[in-house]
Amino acid sequence: MNKTDPVKILLVEDNPQDLELALRALQKAKVSNHIEVVRDGAEALEFIFGEGAYAGRKISDGPKVILLDLKLPKVDGLEVLKRIKSDPRTKMIPVVVLTSSKEQRDVVESYQLGVNSYIVKPVNFERFAEAVRDLGFYWLLLNQPPKVVD
Repeated sequence: MNKTDPVKILLVEDNPQDLELALRALQKAKVSNHIEVVRDGAEALEFIFGEGAYAGRKISDGPKVILLDLKLPKVDGLEVLKRIKSDPRTKMIPVVVLTSSKEQRDVVESYQLGVNSYIVKPVNFERFAEAVRDLGFYWLLLNQPPKVVD
């Protein structure tokens, strides 16, 4: 991906198998353009806010949607969600939690923090691919988000 292209999907996933499945599913659904992958919560925050390794990246250059795992190294997904939704520059970015956690407290806390959708990862690849494809279609093609400004 060209560094100047706006990012459409930020995929925050530390599990290599889940990452590979998600990327394959997005490719299969033909919504794999302009994906940025980060593997921990600290890197996700740097990307979103244009800090650290991503210094100089404009917040307004995306992403259109964030697919966020909850169980992440360094900074957990709930903290990432909290930071995104508490900052006026990023709170309008749709965040979809895509996690293996069925814990009711994770679901409740995610919604209290402002998540747009909470999806438990299906174990079966075909169901997982279908869920990711539907996510891509909805958030990239159907949803009409507000413009994010720096």
